[in-house]
Amino acid sequence: MSMRELERRGTEALVSTGDSAHLAPLDSEGLTPNESAGSDASEVEAGRGELARVWAACGAFEWVALAYLLLSCVMIFAFSKNLARTNVVQPWKLIGAQAIVAAFIFLLCGAATRSAERAQLESVKFSTRFWHFWRFWYPHLFFLFCFEELAYLVHLVNPNWEDAKLIAFDHWMFGVHPALWLEQYATPVRNEFIQLAYLTYFVYLLVLGGILYYRKEWHAYWSVMTYSAVAYAIGYVIAMLFPIESPWFAMAGMWHGELHGGPFTATINFIEHYGRVRGAAFPSEHVAGSVAALWGAWRFRRWLFRVMLPLIAAMCVSTIWGRYHYVADIFGGIVTGTLGYVIGSWIMNKSDQRSATRDQ
Repeated sequence: MSMRELERRGTEALVSTGDSAHLAPLDSEGLTPNESAGSDASEVEAGRGELARVWAACGAFEWVALAYLLLSCVMIFAFSKNLARTNVVQPWKLIGAQAIVAAFIFLLCGAATRSAERAQLESVKFSTRFWHFWRFWYPHLFFLFCFEELAYLVHLVNPNWEDAKLIAFDHWMFGVHPALWLEQYATPVRNEFIQLAYLTYFVYLLVLGGILYYRKEWHAYWSVMTYSAVAYAIGYVIAMLFPIESPWFAMAGMWHGELHGGPFTATINFIEHYGRVRGAAFPSEHVAGSVAALWGAWRFRRWLFRVMLPLIAAMCVSTIWGRYHYVADIFGGIVTGTLGYVIGSWIMNKSDQRSATRDQ
């Protein structure tokens, strides 16, 4: 309690009695016993109100993200013996990391909400813009965290690599191993073009999200993020159940040489060296995320959809050319990305209905 408030209370008490000797005893904060009890009750009520505010601030994206974190925690707990056997990381550390991320989501939503409420009463400050920015753009960091975490979860359920099944599928479909067959056409110039196509994956969601953010189309923005969250979450769970390490590892020794090129090839090699996750190749999260963003562009920016479609098609080819994925991974990514759009749209509709009911 501030000194000004204490002075105000003391002045009011003196005025009402006319003599300080008749004042009720004060506690260490300057409150009478009755006021102290009332203060405790108001603090509890304020805490409940804050929790309710944070809870209400969480939207469809947050519920998908939190549902994935909860499911992965349950899986980690249920199959903790497999983690202990691989000796990669202790289960409690992974669950702790999940809890920290969940707490971060709640805290960020709460901070952004409080900042927005203050902005309605006073001029918009830097802090308001700061929390607003991170409230909208943290999903990209969440996706990155979940993907990198798969390095520890890829053998959570199944201790074996299942690449032989997808290698057989690709050979049955094409009569050759696609990545090996494409190697005959590799040249430094073609490699550069293909690796540039592969790099475009990193901009689809950023560009679409950036356009919607700049235009302040908040519902469309969170719809696209929810499509992506559902697509990625489905892919992450499948990767835990069906571990695929990719042709890069499973077919090592069958290649005739490395793929050489220029700066784009060097950039990809750098990313693959420091950010590669061994496993999590099926379904392709690159394709799933791109297809989810593509559906978002079709829904909200049809002109961008027409631009992205050929680029994503080239990117799908690049994942085979670069030995990162099997053709089956691409099919899986297309299906997963489409499911992200379908299920994400349903979740957004339900969220809109609940909001409309609450506002009535």
